[in-house]
Amino acid sequence: MTDPVTALREILGPKGWLSGTDAEPYQRDWLNRYGVAPLGVARPANTAEVAAVVKACRVGGVAVIPQGGNTGLCGGAVADRADAIIVSLSRMTGIGEPDPESGSIAVDAGVVLAALHDALEPHGLMFPMHLGAEGSARIGGLIGTNAGGSQAFRYGMMQDLVLGLEIVTPDGAVWDGLRAVQKDNAGYQLRKLFCGAEGTLGIVTRAVLRLYPTPKQQASALLVMSDFAAAVSFGTYLRGEAGEFLAGLEFFSDVGLTLALKHLPDLAYQLETRGDVYLLVELASGSARVPLDEILASALEWGMEEGLVVDGALANSGAQRAQFWRLREEQPEGQRLEGEQLKHDISVPPGAIARFIETGAGICDDILPGVRINPFGHLGDGNIHYNLSPPEGRADFDGKAGQFAEALAALATEMGGSFAAEHGLGRAKIAVAERNRSSVERELMARLQGAFDPQGTMNPGVLVRIAE
Repeated sequence: MTDPVTALREILGPKGWLSGTDAEPYQRDWLNRYGVAPLGVARPANTAEVAAVVKACRVGGVAVIPQGGNTGLCGGAVADRADAIIVSLSRMTGIGEPDPESGSIAVDAGVVLAALHDALEPHGLMFPMHLGAEGSARIGGLIGTNAGGSQAFRYGMMQDLVLGLEIVTPDGAVWDGLRAVQKDNAGYQLRKLFCGAEGTLGIVTRAVLRLYPTPKQQASALLVMSDFAAAVSFGTYLRGEAGEFLAGLEFFSDVGLTLALKHLPDLAYQLETRGDVYLLVELASGSARVPLDEILASALEWGMEEGLVVDGALANSGAQRAQFWRLREEQPEGQRLEGEQLKHDISVPPGAIARFIETGAGICDDILPGVRINPFGHLGDGNIHYNLSPPEGRADFDGKAGQFAEALAALATEMGGSFAAEHGLGRAKIAVAERNRSSVERELMARLQGAFDPQGTMNPGVLVRIAE
């Protein structure tokens, strides 16, 4: 029997196989918490090579770890054992011609999200997925984790933006499901199974994505809210008043703003008033005839009359709009530069956001008095990034990271929400999932994974525990 590494070298050639120090940049996750050195990193250049790699690993009993941009926060794209290979899609970066009549485009799984945005701009089309890691996140990884982002409440998660997929299955076969249609009810919705599967059911190699016309105008505002309950109430009003024109509804706290301004000297806050809670609102339209500024100004006036909005400003230029968005987008970076942090990716029904944040604050302070809480996220869909920094003067969390994770996951579950809103489970949240999701649900997931991959070679140790 041919040694698996020898077989992979022959399949991929010198550009497609990395080992030793060349493989090190792929070995650890973004937070540097997971990852052991694998046998090597396969960098196939096309679908046929991906299939050949998977077949060779199947024969050799080697685990396969698919990897996109490796920007995930749950350790799902790195190896947890030495007898594994990482399959990086970084060489598969083809972008097809957009089809404006169908509103779709075919792309390789290794395409970086920002590169797709740039490619679509001259065509007056957009792919409505925006997130902080878009300069390095790749399409295959976004599909594998069913990414959300700041416009998910309007356009949906990644599973809602994927029309068709090409998949290399765990036995090395290729499923061509690259159909550019929204309605396809010829059986199970296979394409959606792979959205959020984190590489456990197969490797995404190509995708047909749904496109939208680029808005011809936008209106943005940065608001200081009286509290989180006020932000929720104002968001409810906006959804009714602005309707389909509401394109952004993001919130952050003064804790996060303070950290961002402290560590990012080029960041500017342009309102006269500071508060505990901030709301970034954006309206967008494909028609220049819609009076977006008037709609937003009227909503702002209503919010002030009702005592929900303390202060606010409408962006008077594209540059100011970009400055408003940076205040929200730099929340993670400001906290990272402060030092040690704990990230919790929570979702609750949007109406429960204020209650979760307030109840969670009490729980966290009981665990570690003085812990600094930085909640920010997507008001429209209830996604809260509930991130923690140690108390002032401390460098760590006194070994209580697990207590925070368990308590916040239990609170989200109790409120009918999720402890894994858009980052997935990876390796980090399997134990939390087993304690907060029913045995029936976990067993169904295990049976599904076992049906696709009975040998358990596709990203083992991710999503569910398979009995040895």
